[in-house]
Amino acid sequence: MSEPSPIPPIDFTTFVLSLSAACMTHLGEVEGDGAEVNLPMAQQTIEILEMLEARTAGNLTGEEERILGQVLADLAAAYAAKSGGE
Repeated sequence: MSEPSPIPPIDFTTFVLSLSAACMTHLGEVEGDGAEVNLPMAQQTIEILEMLEARTAGNLTGEEERILGQVLADLAAAYAAKSGGE
């Protein structure tokens, strides 16, 4: 029996991508066990990422800043599409 691959270390980018995956799950964009659209939870996750963006301004590397901005833009577009632009 082979050992499972080690979990990658948590860094800012991994954390942001994890929140992004959770949000996409709430938006029903990720198939899984009983995955249901949950717009309030998706909105809350987007708001958490927006808070992180505001609170970490000036403290991120260029790559971290770019990834966070892109994730927020992608999630906002997906949320708008699911919610009818609310």
